[in-house]
Parts: sequence; C-alpha cells; structure tokens
Amino acid sequence: MSQESIEHPFKPIVFKDTEILILGSFPSIQSFENNFYYGHPRNQFWKIMEALTGYPINNRDQKIWLLKVAKVGLWDMIASCQRNNSLDSSLEDEEVNDIEGLLEKYPKIKKICFTGKKAEALYKKHFSHLSIETCYLPSPSPAYAAMDFEQKVVQYRQNLGCQQGL
Repeated sequence: MSQESIEHPFKPIVFKDTEILILGSFPSIQSFENNFYYGHPRNQFWKIMEALTGYPINNRDQKIWLLKVAKVGLWDMIASCQRNNSLDSSLEDEEVNDIEGLLEKYPKIKKICFTGKKAEALYKKHFSHLSIETCYLPSPSPAYAAMDFEQKVVQYRQNLGCQQGL
C-alpha cells in the first residue's frame, strides 16, 4: 500500500533585506498542527533565537518580526514527500523546493544555514552548483541531544551573527 505525498504547508518567510536563509528539511507533524515553522513545543529553535537576541517570543507575529529584524529567513528543502513520522529518516520520495529561484528573487541572501543533515545533503545533491556560503547549524529538534542548549546557542551565534538587543 503506497502512501500519499504530503505537500509543504508553509510559504517561505523571507524579506527583501534577508541576508541569511535557514533551511530545515520538512515540518514535523506538530508543526503542521501548530501551523508554523518549528512548531513542536520541545523544539529549541525559537528558544535559541530568543537567547541570541534577548527578544521574547510569545506568538507568531513576534517570531516573524524577530526574523525580519535579524535579517533571517526560513524555509525547508522539501516541497513534498511521504513519511510515517516526524523524523528526517522517515522522509521518502522527496521533491525539493526551488531554492535557486528563491535566491534569484532575494539577491541579498548571502548565506544558507541548514538545521539538519538531511536538509544539507539534499542541498548538496541538488544545488551544489550555486556559489553561496553555507553552514550547518545543530538541529534544534528534541531528538538531537548530542549538544546541550547552550552549545547550540553558541553555534547559532557564530553562524548567524545575531546579537542581543535587536
């Protein structure tokens, strides 16, 4: 019995002055339910961004505002796929998003960061011809426990350059 392909539910969050694009793989089931990026309550992405900037994030509007002032955009590598759960290892038959087209539309993006090995591997497979700086950020997923929260914050700060008091 074959599964149906699931379409990515969110548009990219990118502004005309976005300089760094963060790419995940595909939204978790919880993110689908909460209708926003990094929507699992234990996912550390928004807590990391809060720690980097000192700006409290309590709702969707504050998250979008923070991304805008930090000049950070969000999207995912996968446009559609099949899966059994939220783990990247369960993603199959992936169709990738048009990353190259997005970069052409937003020429101020100068760096792409990946929040997972799956996103990074898909980028390398499909877009390695692009000449833009890339970096790997430790996964903010609760399933990734090789680094503690503070270590993740340090890595994000080094790669994103976000400062306190945006």
